[in-house]
Amino acid sequence: MSAPSAPPIVVSRRSRPTPRLDQWKRSWHLLRRNTLALVGLGVLLTLLGVALFASTLPIPWNEMTPYCSFRAAGCTYVCTYSGGAPPGPNCYQVNSNFPSFIPPTLSVGNGAGQLPLGSLAQSPSSPIYYNLLSGILRGADWSLVIAFMIVVSAAGIGILVGGASGYFGGAVDESLMRVVDMFLSIPGLLFVIITATVFSTFTIPGLTLLASRVVLLCLAFIVVTWPLYARIVRGQVLVVREQKYVEAARASGARGPRLLFRHILPNSVYPVFIQMSLDFGGIPILVGALAFLGFNLFGLSTTQVFPEWGSLSAYSVNQFGAVFSACSIGSCVLPWWQILFSGSMLFLLAISVNFFADGLRDSLDPRSRR
Repeated sequence: MSAPSAPPIVVSRRSRPTPRLDQWKRSWHLLRRNTLALVGLGVLLTLLGVALFASTLPIPWNEMTPYCSFRAAGCTYVCTYSGGAPPGPNCYQVNSNFPSFIPPTLSVGNGAGQLPLGSLAQSPSSPIYYNLLSGILRGADWSLVIAFMIVVSAAGIGILVGGASGYFGGAVDESLMRVVDMFLSIPGLLFVIITATVFSTFTIPGLTLLASRVVLLCLAFIVVTWPLYARIVRGQVLVVREQKYVEAARASGARGPRLLFRHILPNSVYPVFIQMSLDFGGIPILVGALAFLGFNLFGLSTTQVFPEWGSLSAYSVNQFGAVFSACSIGSCVLPWWQILFSGSMLFLLAISVNFFADGLRDSLDPRSRR
């Protein structure tokens, strides 16, 4: 009698190997070994937490807290004095020529709270100023959301245009690249300034005036940013489409969108991460540069309702003209805290995104793995 045959092995759909999942696990393992990438990711998560925490504070979501040295409606009173004995407890000592310059302190408070990061002066000689801490907290969501909208939108457009141009070639490539060249010839900052001037009073239907200005600001930067991504992706696609695995996929029957979106583009976008990191950290700096030059960005120059980190830094630098003039006559106060804290947020945002994007590129790109 013959031995009974072994039952057939049935492999269920759930137990089948998943190469894509294995690839992501391997990429995460490589990313965890990159110390700088983890540091960058930690800082980014911290900044995101700051933005989420700011939304829970009892101050308006889009405003800084106004402070003043006199009692008035809509202004938080702060007791200040310029010399002699303090008029009462919990008073800040200020220079008589610079009543808005309240340095950071943790030991002195007032009825409405403390100024641990000092004040952000509206004007060196004005008794009205802002709480720098509330400005930085409120600037977190402004800076992160604006940079995210611009970078992701520009990268998405550039990937689609560059991918189609490199994959189809011929007349499609020539037509799309001439459009890209046309946009690349536009000076970026000049275009944003002109757009801000022309559409300074334009309101998008269904949006508030503030939201409309933020959207227009993002659109202006997207227009001058996406062509660079298209150039980068096109160059990568021209190389990847000639690889052996693409030829094998084409021979197995893959055509058109499947070949482009499943085999070519996923292996062509790794350099995009580096460019995205540079742009993500650079957008707030460009916004601050325009504010520093004195251009009113759709009415969004640094005000109580637009505490963006780049604009806060530019607003702080603009105070130094009056400070240096006063120093020449013997009355000098250097508001170092105004630049230090807002500039530190810009630095942390830029360096953390660069660290994380560089590590992410190394973990995802097989050609860069060692």
